[in-house]
Amino acid sequence: MSLPKLGPIYGNLERDAEPLADFHPGMNSGPVILLPGEFRPATGSMEAWNAAYVRVEDYLRAHRIHNRLHQSRLIQDILERAAQRHAAQPTLDPTTLAAEETETLMDAWFAAVLTPSGHAQERIAIDGRLALLLCDGPEKWPYAFLDEKNIPAEFSTALKASSMQAGPDMVVSSMVPRPIDLGPITEAAGETLERFEQWPILRTLFLWLIFTSALAGIFYATR
Repeated sequence: MSLPKLGPIYGNLERDAEPLADFHPGMNSGPVILLPGEFRPATGSMEAWNAAYVRVEDYLRAHRIHNRLHQSRLIQDILERAAQRHAAQPTLDPTTLAAEETETLMDAWFAAVLTPSGHAQERIAIDGRLALLLCDGPEKWPYAFLDEKNIPAEFSTALKASSMQAGPDMVVSSMVPRPIDLGPITEAAGETLERFEQWPILRTLFLWLIFTSALAGIFYATR
């Protein structure tokens, strides 16, 4: 029997959560995935919640969450949290609330997995997403991402191994300006040029000496 495609759920649509199939301990299979139940927001329009659904779906796809069942379960969980906030603050946009709840859920999940390894809380959002892509988590463990109850040990280990450790903070130091020492050769050259400026005749003789030497070199080279 083929399953219907799961799309935005709203209003009187009801889906009882039940296992997709019967799993036994001896079967080589993944965890039991439950279909989403009903979603009935008390406030907000159908168009607003459908727009919120699409926004969360696109955000999960950007994180390579392409499994439709897991994706639908996460979307409903996020929309239910957003609906609770919208019931208390009906003037807020459901799409904005859904986006904020998605960020909060991801940050909390990454913190639970990566914080014990020494990550700073403010870097969780960056380190977690980078580690997720580096370890190819959505492809290898399609049902594990954002699962608050069952996180495979292999997935947790791969995330920690792929995360980047922050180095020490940059230390700002002051540098005192010092005169540049160009060595004795440059000092001698500078003194020579100063003497040439003081003695124009000596400068003229030196230039004629260079010109004569160049002519002599050309003469001997062309003989």
